[in-house]
Amino acid sequence: MVLKAPRTPLVAEVCDDPEPGPGEVRLKVRACGVCRTDLHVADGDLPQVRARIVPGHEIVGVVEAIGPGVSGVVIGERRGAPWLGGTCGVCRYCLEGEENLCDNPAFNGWTRDGGYAEKVIVRADFSFPLPEGLSDLEAAPLLCAGLIGYRSWRKACEGRPVRRLGLYGFGAAAHLLAQLAIHEGQEVLAFTRDGDAPAQALARELGCAWAGGSSETPPDLLDAAIIFAPVGALVPAALKAVRKGGIVVCGGIHMSDIPAFPYDLLWGERRLVSVANLTRGDGLEYLPLAARAGVRPRVAAYPLAQANRALDDLREGRFAGAAVLTP
Repeated sequence: MVLKAPRTPLVAEVCDDPEPGPGEVRLKVRACGVCRTDLHVADGDLPQVRARIVPGHEIVGVVEAIGPGVSGVVIGERRGAPWLGGTCGVCRYCLEGEENLCDNPAFNGWTRDGGYAEKVIVRADFSFPLPEGLSDLEAAPLLCAGLIGYRSWRKACEGRPVRRLGLYGFGAAAHLLAQLAIHEGQEVLAFTRDGDAPAQALARELGCAWAGGSSETPPDLLDAAIIFAPVGALVPAALKAVRKGGIVVCGGIHMSDIPAFPYDLLWGERRLVSVANLTRGDGLEYLPLAARAGVRPRVAAYPLAQANRALDDLREGRFAGAAVLTP
């Protein structure tokens, strides 16, 4: 399913099977999650960097071809490929262990073709073995929504203990992170679109202590808040909801402009930070942890040919949880 221009529907194309180059493998795709970042690519919020692109970066597949120079990967192995599709390895950030900030990165589904397809080429060293306890549909959303939630959560928990955690935008990432945070003993409060009863019901079903609209005031001040919705106006709202010394983490790759707000909302050693991308270390830590903690996505499954419908349903909030395409 190919994006040929921003803000146009994806087009189905039949192509020859791609051949893996040095350091690459070809995966036969079993499932690919539909992420809000895919919407940012399709809608032009992220600039178009290629004349055509196959979106998708929550890829679960089976290795069916191996390029030169690949070790530690075997034919028939199930692996996952996330948003970060490669790094340069030589810039300051890569050398200092911050490959998520690489100056010359590659991204599956944006700068290189992704998983909205039956076959996909990925760099072997930027793919992960997947825990056996997760089905293909369950594993796919963990490869971005789960990982970015995990990285945001680790950032939120730096410095001071977090007993009460607020999640703004209760979609794919938040409903996965809520399960992990609750398993780790935190009290989770879910902030949804105002009036989004299905998302609030899902939050309560998963064990959140409170669920309400993002314009509502929580019953108690938060130790930390994570914003997954791409809505800049939530930043001052979240700052208002956290206690002194608390932190607000922006977990999305794209966000609308943040409106002006009074300094009083930031004062008191509150912190406002962003999270960018992920590292391979995040994946190696998170995937086994999520499996042990019993993290399971609520999945709306779509055939690959209905990718446009899946993106529209995500844009309009027509499902709670995560969407996954299946070839």
